[in-house]
Amino acid sequence: MALSASDVQTVYSILSNSLSPDEPVRKPAESALAQCESRPGFCSCLLEIIASRDSACQNDVRLLASVYFKNSISRYWRQRCISNDEKAHLRKKLLLNIREESSQIAVQLAVIISKIARIDYPKEWPELFSFLAQQLQTADILTSHRVFMILFRTLKELSTKRLVADQKMFAEIASMLFDYSWNLWQSDMRTILQSFAGLIQCIPSSSLMEHQVDLLLTCERWLLCTKIIRQLIISGNASDSTSAQVVQPVKEVCPMLLNVIQSFLLYYSSFMEGQPKFWDFTKRVCIKLMKVLVAFQSRHPYSFGDENVLPVILDFCLNKIINPEQELAPFDEFRIQCMVLIKSILECKEYKPSPTGRVINGSEDSLENRKKGISTAVVDMIKAVFPSERVILLCNILVRRYFTYTPKDLAEWYQNSESFHHEQDMLQWTEKLRPCAEALYIVLFENYRDLLAPVVLSILQEAMSASPPLESEINPAMLLKDAAYSAAGHVYHELSSYLNFSDWFAGSLSIELSNDHPNMRIIHRKIALVLGQWVSEIKGDTRKQVYHALIRLFQDNDIAVRLAACRSLCYLVQDSNFSEQECFDLLSTCWSLCFKLVEEVVVFDSKVQVLNLISVLIEHVGEKITPFAGQLMNFFQKMWEESVNENLLQIQILAALRNFVCSLGYHSYVCYNMLLPILQKGIDLDNPDAFNLLEDSVLLWDAVLSHATSMVPQLMDLFPSLVTILERSFDHLQCFPLEAPPLVSGVLQKLILICLSGEDDRNPSRTAVRTSSGAVLARLLVMNTNYLAHLALEPSLMLALQQAGLSVNQNILLCLVDVWVDKIDNTTFIQRKTYALALAIILSLRVPEVIDKLDDILSVCTTVILGGKVDESQEDSSGDTTSSSWHNENIGYHGVPSKELRRRQIKDSDPIKQLSLECMLRDNLHVCAAFLGESCVHAAMSRIHPSAFAQLQQALKMA
Repeated sequence: MALSASDVQTVYSILSNSLSPDEPVRKPAESALAQCESRPGFCSCLLEIIASRDSACQNDVRLLASVYFKNSISRYWRQRCISNDEKAHLRKKLLLNIREESSQIAVQLAVIISKIARIDYPKEWPELFSFLAQQLQTADILTSHRVFMILFRTLKELSTKRLVADQKMFAEIASMLFDYSWNLWQSDMRTILQSFAGLIQCIPSSSLMEHQVDLLLTCERWLLCTKIIRQLIISGNASDSTSAQVVQPVKEVCPMLLNVIQSFLLYYSSFMEGQPKFWDFTKRVCIKLMKVLVAFQSRHPYSFGDENVLPVILDFCLNKIINPEQELAPFDEFRIQCMVLIKSILECKEYKPSPTGRVINGSEDSLENRKKGISTAVVDMIKAVFPSERVILLCNILVRRYFTYTPKDLAEWYQNSESFHHEQDMLQWTEKLRPCAEALYIVLFENYRDLLAPVVLSILQEAMSASPPLESEINPAMLLKDAAYSAAGHVYHELSSYLNFSDWFAGSLSIELSNDHPNMRIIHRKIALVLGQWVSEIKGDTRKQVYHALIRLFQDNDIAVRLAACRSLCYLVQDSNFSEQECFDLLSTCWSLCFKLVEEVVVFDSKVQVLNLISVLIEHVGEKITPFAGQLMNFFQKMWEESVNENLLQIQILAALRNFVCSLGYHSYVCYNMLLPILQKGIDLDNPDAFNLLEDSVLLWDAVLSHATSMVPQLMDLFPSLVTILERSFDHLQCFPLEAPPLVSGVLQKLILICLSGEDDRNPSRTAVRTSSGAVLARLLVMNTNYLAHLALEPSLMLALQQAGLSVNQNILLCLVDVWVDKIDNTTFIQRKTYALALAIILSLRVPEVIDKLDDILSVCTTVILGGKVDESQEDSSGDTTSSSWHNENIGYHGVPSKELRRRQIKDSDPIKQLSLECMLRDNLHVCAAFLGESCVHAAMSRIHPSAFAQLQQALKMA
């Protein structure tokens, strides 16, 4: 039964009760809301509550109403729970209530409008952007701020759509909005800078405080406008890296962004003390504008390479790194972005000199010649701004200033060496200044290897002379040596032609390792890391010395040193030159040190690092592991018991156990008492952790069976779990599309419930689950059409939908059409083609209402057909790389195909890959026309955008 205006107060009371801390009040209210969600009129009641701003309507209830409204859009907007008349009412009323004073509710309203726009624009909501543009004319700052918030959210939502027609539509929106947004951006920018100049000179007063409130709102509006302009230029224009066509807004906007950054930086120190809110805004703006420049350079490299853009921005960034002003010294986040932009420019493949000559018989304006001309010009610009002397200077600055530890770094190390190790070792390089400087240095060295190799060697020699191996005082000389070792370690491959590792190790590193003074932990940790980096250059007699050196470092008192040694020892074992014979004498000591370190560390990553070394050692020493089997079994048993509720660690243990079983081979039965209970828990689907452990447990099970000498009763006891696993897995549907589905009909119904629930709002994991569930059902429709059509009509499915609170007022298959259209942007290539094939089949199923969805179906199919070749090549290249010895590597004993080859054969024989989407779509369009009538289908196709229709003709070769 539909809700009406008379029910608004009731819905308000239920919402209010659902916020109650008293469970007897809250639980019935939550249950009542769940029952109301799918009823017609519910969204209208919610919007009435949101729009009520009188004192009787509490903001927390209005906020909750907006959250329920947002969730209802995700779940029910595509279904018929909300009538077209109610949708029209909601769209109109939303636009009339955009001036929302509560910032939290305003954000929710912006998200609601963006979600509706994703589905309804432009067909059902063509006036959206023209209305929003009109509202921007207002002098009211709050209204214009809210409009920009809506624009930003909506553009961000629409920019994620990947269908060709949707991308063309976004380009049209960008063309319509850019000029106005850019002009307003410049106007607001001038207002803000003028106000900032006045703030420095003004004496605080009540009128000034009121002015600052409006100014802050203007600042936030301007920042939203910045994000919108970024979105319009990034997503509203195809990347010029393929077309070499100039994107004019990039040339217009970038110099202005640089000028604005320079203007705002002047206020960084001025606002630090007296204006904390504007100081915070200044920081955010400078960082954001630099990130926008980085995004423009990455998306449109050729346009960014203009003579009025790239040279001045590159020069500015270099100056901020080489000669930072004293007042900007603590502004690390800004210097990080400067480094990121320089790195992006230096490694940009579009700026590299072309290895090919001019195209023979090609026109002067050919694509390749245009690209080559721009690349040549950019190379000359970079040389002018970045001559050899400046390259050398930057290299020196990076190593001497940014690589060296600060007193703060050393204090953090002494306070918690384990946390310090991971913070230095595992941070994203764009998060902290030192890792970012190291990343820039590596790219710089790769670009100027011959120029910088002597420079780095000079720094290394200078540092080693200033801080002799037996010197243990922590002074600038020692810290420079640590930095120099970092520099040599990061570019080991390029530097190996200039520096002999054996001489370096014998003449300096090994001597420093003999110095046991506690202060030497700084150098010892760095040497441990360098040994792992230079692993490919450690050869001959030096290799055994390095094994002993790392074992010695593994016994250091400092955990950061031991963890560094652990990682490098792992690299050494994985190296192609590894000899188990050389390492065998050290195995006993190595196990003991690993077991001891695992006991002492507390950070999860530390345990994983040690466990990884154990796993790698087991894998590479093979059957020589047998004498240590007892020790290792005790270790694994203890680790498993102590890792309860730590699924990620248990996954690592399962992987190590798999290597353990493979190394023991046919002697693996000796560990069954320890192993099989662990395996039983991993494959038991009633275990709460099964979702995380199942895949690795099955791989371990496979290894156990492969190396079993006989099927002992304990192994047979595991097999009942296989039936349950099969019921919850869908891989066998691909191999047995006719036989398998009836066996798992209950599970397939659950998949339909997942698809129709819509509960994946801004949750990547849920989105992935819905996308994969939709792909399974799409595959089933393609391979076994009659079964899925029959399943969609099952009374048990209708009952399950009712029990789940899902109201479905149309054919289940049409609901799945909505899911496939909505989730096409989240799919892999093979899923995308499966979706398209399913949509093409829907046309032949004699469902009259399919005519309402014809343009969506054709748009998806057209995009998949036109993008198929590119997608397929990317999908193939993303798999395992193929070497010249591929054939031999994939043939097992006596010519029996290996598992990997079998996997490849199954993947290549996938019927989805074999089917022709073009032929299926063309044939089923004829079937649809025969059923519904030619005139009806032609009328529906006439509503398709002309450019999209032209692409459909191209895809089907109808022209």
